[in-house]
Amino acid sequence: MTTMTHIPTGQTRDASVVTLGETMALFAPTDSGYLTQGASCRLGLGGAESNVAITLSRLGTPSHWIGRLGTDSFGDVILGQLRAENVAVHAIRDSAPTGLMFKEWAPGGALKVTYRRTSSAGSRLCPTDIAPELVENASILHLTGITPALSTTAAAAVDHAIAVAEAAQITISVDLNYRRALWEPAVARPILTELLGRSSIAFAGADEAALVLGVHQDTPVETLAKQLSRLGPSEVVIKRGPQGAMAYAHGAIHHIQPHPVHSIDPVGAGDAFVGGYLSERTRDETTEQCLETAARVGAYACTVRGDWEGAVHRRDLHLSPTADVVIR
Repeated sequence: MTTMTHIPTGQTRDASVVTLGETMALFAPTDSGYLTQGASCRLGLGGAESNVAITLSRLGTPSHWIGRLGTDSFGDVILGQLRAENVAVHAIRDSAPTGLMFKEWAPGGALKVTYRRTSSAGSRLCPTDIAPELVENASILHLTGITPALSTTAAAAVDHAIAVAEAAQITISVDLNYRRALWEPAVARPILTELLGRSSIAFAGADEAALVLGVHQDTPVETLAKQLSRLGPSEVVIKRGPQGAMAYAHGAIHHIQPHPVHSIDPVGAGDAFVGGYLSERTRDETTEQCLETAARVGAYACTVRGDWEGAVHRRDLHLSPTADVVIR
């Protein structure tokens, strides 16, 4: 069963962002503690690319998500929720199962995330799933280092989407998003390096940047950003979590301090950060404003349990996330 949506041929390029990858059904306990028999869980969804797409949508930037979902109830839940968030969904319904993601908060508050995604519908993404006109009419194509790690066909889909964007001179954004559970550093390094070489905007954690460059993690972030920029992207953003972020854009260095918050769930905060940055980039804002919005949106995301639920609407950006926020 296929449910693909295509934009009309000949439509003029807009300020939208297109992304592609795997979105999984997410199970999270309603209380802290290990998952045990009889534990109550909440069903939701999670996935780096769809997290970004939802954040963009809430900030008023049109977003498109391309992927595969199983013909199961989990796929139905994901499809319905993404559409409810005004994300334009371009999904193949596949006979393979929708991938699953599990969270649990161990005693003491430590967060553990596990996945069941081998041979999932999302891993069967392939080049023919990418509608060329969708990419050609966008402002930005956003990718992550997760998708090419899923399978050879998913890697080919990423390569095809990049080729379409390059031919149409569309800005390409890449978040390295290295996942050791999916591939070893020696396998990931050359592929992530190639992604950086074909991108204009790159996002990375300091550890991810060090992995690609083959340098020590304690290398100053300014040095990491400059060295990544030499691989291709004119804008490199290093996400530093509670230490803020910095960008090396067109030869200039910019820093942003973090917004202190009462962090409840940090998973997805990096995706919210990316969504905030790209939303401002589609509006031709300065690098400083892109960082400010990204830091604010990322901080909000930490204050709510869930991968994307804490993504803030643009109407609320003026509110200040502070350390004395009361979470109920």
